[in-house]
Amino acid sequence: MEEAIQKADVLIEALQWIRQFRGKVTVIKLGGSVMEDQRAMVHLLMDIVFMETVGMRPVVVHGGGPAINRAMAEAGLRPQFVHGRRYTDAKTMALVERVLAGQIGPDIARRINELGGQARALTFPASNVLFGETASILDERGKPLDLGLVGDVARVDRESILGLCHNGVVPVIPSICVAEDGRRLNVNADTAAMAVAQALEAEKLVFLSDINGVRREKNEPDSLIHSLSAEEAERLIADGSIDAGMIPKVQACLETLDRGVRKVHIIDGRLRHSLLLEVYTNKGVGTQIVRDSGIRG
Repeated sequence: MEEAIQKADVLIEALQWIRQFRGKVTVIKLGGSVMEDQRAMVHLLMDIVFMETVGMRPVVVHGGGPAINRAMAEAGLRPQFVHGRRYTDAKTMALVERVLAGQIGPDIARRINELGGQARALTFPASNVLFGETASILDERGKPLDLGLVGDVARVDRESILGLCHNGVVPVIPSICVAEDGRRLNVNADTAAMAVAQALEAEKLVFLSDINGVRREKNEPDSLIHSLSAEEAERLIADGSIDAGMIPKVQACLETLDRGVRKVHIIDGRLRHSLLLEVYTNKGVGTQIVRDSGIRG
């Protein structure tokens, strides 16, 4: 009986958040090591089915770096770098499109459907929703770098994505955009997710990472900061508490908040049911970043 009562308490705790987020869009970025962990992926996709079932509108944006690297090795293609940034030539781009839009996206949609949800992979050419232009990146001397077929998202087909959401279908979007001349462009998955979240004016943008969030001490998981305002985040960057690879991720989160997304979350996607624990409990399991200090939600 005590176990049953505890389960009821969990449901009651979740109820306030279920009601608050009903009908709201949450963009979920999948990629990297999380997608390589098949057990973690099963639980994450179950969480996404749950979210849609109780009235949220999840949208998945995915990359697939490790899978692309494997496919390149099998094809005998060696990665090329320009000033430390990956260069994408035509052969590599064809492979990226095949892996992301032809394999990973449809597989995610299929698995969501098998778990009882409804999902659709937005692939090329008919279902593309990201449009862009060749990325403009400068080196340390201010000169433009040629990264080949690497792009930035300039426009998102908001209506098509929201149309699927309103019909109870989870859109699954690869991190590829199409230029005006029809060329496919490789897009960083984090920036693609940010562009989608901003265009949809999402309630939440969730980055699934391989760490549990922002920490006061980077090597101490127990020093996790559960809620962080923009002002606090900037202070932690200035004093060095947030450093190295976490700096551009947190700065990207702050930029996203400036463009209309209400909350950004960084969570460890390898933790079982991390999405549900982050969204539907009072404390959460990761870090939420908000424009101003306030209660968790």
